This record gives sequence, structure tokens and C-alpha cells, in this order.
Amino acid sequence: MIDSQTFRGFFALILICLLLYSCKDDENNNIPLVEVNFSINIDNPEYIELKTIGGWVEVSGGSRGIILYRANQDEIRAYDRHCTFQPSSTCALVSVDINNISATDQCCGSTFSIADGSVTKPPATVPLKSYSSRLDGSVLFVSN
Repeated sequence: MIDSQTFRGFFALILICLLLYSCKDDENNNIPLVEVNFSINIDNPEYIELKTIGGWVEVSGGSRGIILYRANQDEIRAYDRHCTFQPSSTCALVSVDINNISATDQCCGSTFSIADGSVTKPPATVPLKSYSSRLDGSVLFVSN
């Protein structure tokens, strides 16, 4: 038989665990899970911007499109264009800014770095959803 002090301690532990779990910030803030699995040849003229470090292109795929960004000689990063602030909004779509270093959702005003997907201007608090990417010569593989 469990005494009342042990029971209260066990109950308090369960309550704390539940509270911590409910406060967990869900990565990508409920961005719809969509299968992503494609490859592109960056030697194709439509992807020429990806040949240069700092270059980017927007392609179809993911929840609302994908931004591909050339981070360095060996890496191209992939981010979903679905804004992480109020993702259920039909307007939650980020586009790369004219400065070529950030992407903004014109509806909520959130801004994200295209170098790493991080939030650079609220109200969003969660970075853009990223996808796995692997560059093999001139072929880029993107998946989740």
C-alpha cells in the first residue's frame, strides 16, 4: 500500500511532467507534413543562381513551396515557404526579399534569414521548417 506522502510526491511528479510537455514549443509550429523527395541538377539554366554562394531559387514542393539557398561550396539548404506564425492562415507564405538575405511573410511581417532559417523579425518565434539536402556533384537531393 502507498502512503499519502508517496502518493502526493508521485502525483506532483506526474503533474510537473505534464506541464513541461504541454509547454514544449513544437518545432515548425504545426506546418503540415508533406512528403518531400526530389532531385534537381543545378547545372540546368533555371537553377543557375544555385551555382554561386548566396544564390537562391524558389521551387515547388513542401507545404507552400521551398526556398533553396547556396550556403557554401558544399551545401545548399532547403526551407519550406510556409510561415511558422499562425500557420493555419491562408496567407502564411514567405518570399525572398530583394536584399537576397532574408525572406518575409507579407501578411504578418515576420522575417527569416535564408542563411539558416532563423527568425530575424517577429511575430514568428519558430524558424522556417527545413528539409534534408545533399549535394552530389551538380545534383541536389532534397527530402524529409
